[in-house]
Amino acid sequence: QVQLVESGGGLVQAGGSLRLSCAASGRTFSRYHMGWFRQAPGKEREFVSAISWSDGRTYYADSVQGRFAISRDNAKNTVYLQMNSLKPEDTAVYYCAADTGVGPGRMVSRTKYDYDYWGQGTQVTVSS
Repeated sequence: QVQLVESGGGLVQAGGSLRLSCAASGRTFSRYHMGWFRQAPGKEREFVSAISWSDGRTYYADSVQGRFAISRDNAKNTVYLQMNSLKPEDTAVYYCAADTGVGPGRMVSRTKYDYDYWGQGTQVTVSS
């Protein structure tokens, strides 16, 4: 069993920054692909960013490329999402997710259905 706990959300003005954290417990965190997704009211949960367990490669949605940065600290079992130049359209509940079905050659997914553990979410609100 894997438990994920997000923190760091809040209210920020447009152009500001926030850093989200996701602390993981349970199984072998260093061997999971980790992702961040977000869900705005009335919208589907969408991919934001992901990071590979094997080579640390990072992936971003076009809407956040160049503004957000994902990173991980395997010693702390934590993944981070640094969010800069925030816009009102970034307002959403942000979820951390773990893909524990890793094996040789498993690709990092942008699809929410490939992630089998989820945190409870943290609210990010960007005011204009």
